[in-house]
Amino acid sequence: MLTEYLSAAMAKAHYELLGDGEGFSGEIPGFQGVFAQGDTLEVCRKELASTLEDWLLFRISRHLAIPTVEGLDLTVREVKVAA
Repeated sequence: MLTEYLSAAMAKAHYELLGDGEGFSGEIPGFQGVFAQGDTLEVCRKELASTLEDWLLFRISRHLAIPTVEGLDLTVREVKVAA
């Protein structure tokens, strides 16, 4: 499920060619603070994917809200165990 989520989120990414040959920037709408830059589009994509993974792990570890993407929900819910 995590791999599917990452792929779905990355499919929403937007990239922009920076001026003066400074490479590319990328961001994922709905994922505040998830952005990256790279000399090439491929480097930018890899950096963005890495940033997204770090962002998710941080938010999951602190029980912060995580956007649902394509019906995939990574929200950690408390599970009650019968005694």
